[in-house]
Amino acid sequence: MPATSHRPTERVLDILELLASTPEGLTLTEISHTLDAPKSSIMPLVHTMAHRKFIFLNKNTSRYQIGIAAFSVGHSYTSSMTALEFIHREMKSIVKQTQETCQLGIQEQSNLLYIAKEESDAPIRLVSYVGKRMPLYCTAMGKAILSHTSPQAVKELYPRGLCPVTPKTITDFEVLFRELELCRLRGYAKEREEATEQILCIAVSLTKDHEVVGGLSVSVPIYRDTPEKSERIISLLKESKGKIEDYFRENDLDASSLTLLHP
Repeated sequence: MPATSHRPTERVLDILELLASTPEGLTLTEISHTLDAPKSSIMPLVHTMAHRKFIFLNKNTSRYQIGIAAFSVGHSYTSSMTALEFIHREMKSIVKQTQETCQLGIQEQSNLLYIAKEESDAPIRLVSYVGKRMPLYCTAMGKAILSHTSPQAVKELYPRGLCPVTPKTITDFEVLFRELELCRLRGYAKEREEATEQILCIAVSLTKDHEVVGGLSVSVPIYRDTPEKSERIISLLKESKGKIEDYFRENDLDASSLTLLHP
């Protein structure tokens, strides 16, 4: 067994997977036999899982079956995937109308974690990719997310200060705080060559019940940027932000739903 494995936890998951694949259910003896584990070790796990409603005992058949709590957990994951699919649809629409790359990210401690990306027909070389982590303060999405955070909390995220990623990365907290205030006032964040040289990025935050859950951005090569194009991107991002947040609200998604989706 791998060093990271934990036998009791593995047993619980084995029982759940076994019952999920056996709709008619199994008796305690059958579970014990199938998993090649003594009843004495299986019984307390089964009793706890039944008490928490992850499984239940059908008294007519004396068989254990998957319970409502397991369904609720699975439904939460399905809802999250549906949310991601909805966001992907908005991202594709933005890419189609701008011909630029659109990305989705979430906060992971002091970093931005990229969890989805839609490429344009004219792809650009970015340092970011799905699964990539970058400091929040140097990305437009990160700034959009940090704009919901107090200055003190931002400083606590970076006790060693703001390290440069490119020559144009903001490394002064006071300058960053002015940027975040501007982001709050205008409803979007912007960075120019702070994360990737020769790339401009515009982003909005995504919130649920006033809690930030992620960010959405569009990246543009400096040579393709114009004031008109930037305004168009800002308009599209704000429009998609409204639609996505409406979707979160109407489907009563948990504010942490997107955090379940990262690699």
